[in-house]
Amino acid sequence: MRVLDLFSGIGGFSLAAQQVGWETVGFCESDEYCKKVLRKHWPSVRIWEDVKELAQLKEPIGCDVITGGFPCQPFSNAGKQRGTYDDRYLWPDMLKVIELERPAWIIAENVAAIIPMGLDQVLFDLEAQSYSARALVIPAASVGAPHPRQRVWIIAHTNVQNGSRLTVTKPQRVDEAKPQEWWENEPSLGRVADGVSNRTHRLRCLGNAIVPQVAAEIFRAIQQTLTK
Repeated sequence: MRVLDLFSGIGGFSLAAQQVGWETVGFCESDEYCKKVLRKHWPSVRIWEDVKELAQLKEPIGCDVITGGFPCQPFSNAGKQRGTYDDRYLWPDMLKVIELERPAWIIAENVAAIIPMGLDQVLFDLEAQSYSARALVIPAASVGAPHPRQRVWIIAHTNVQNGSRLTVTKPQRVDEAKPQEWWENEPSLGRVADGVSNRTHRLRCLGNAIVPQVAAEIFRAIQQTLTK
């Protein structure tokens, strides 16, 4: 499976993709520090800086999966919650990339505050593009993390071939704790991690990052559908 990783950050989705043997074929990230991390761990993968540039390509890159933790600032409780009126609302640009690439799968992530402010629009847009979409509220604690970190995960699959449509506008919740070996050697936030050496940058990058353990579980579930 070929993955196009939008709003890549420090590569959480691509780290999860590696766990199931998928290949990342492109990143899209504007932050200079994050790009250094991506180049360190995926030196041969091209990085686009602007999602708008990707949306305007004349030919698709060619991918089976598009991932993206599109910016949460328009919805976050820590901000002004201007929602779709915020200049940082980039879901429409991610949708344009989806329209160009037409991947079989889409996995997007955002904060739980998107539920009353923009989730219905995201699901409507995906259905309009002939995707079946489902939203799940999955906390980091469900994969064994020592903190809740509630996030909405939007999973969509093309339904062009079978014509069926499934849209869940009220997200399901997955709250059961599920211990994972990934957390056994998790460093404290004050420590230096390989590839993210500056503590200030590290805290900011981790704060914006997805939880790769959750993404890996989703990818494994997709992989199982491909082998049936």
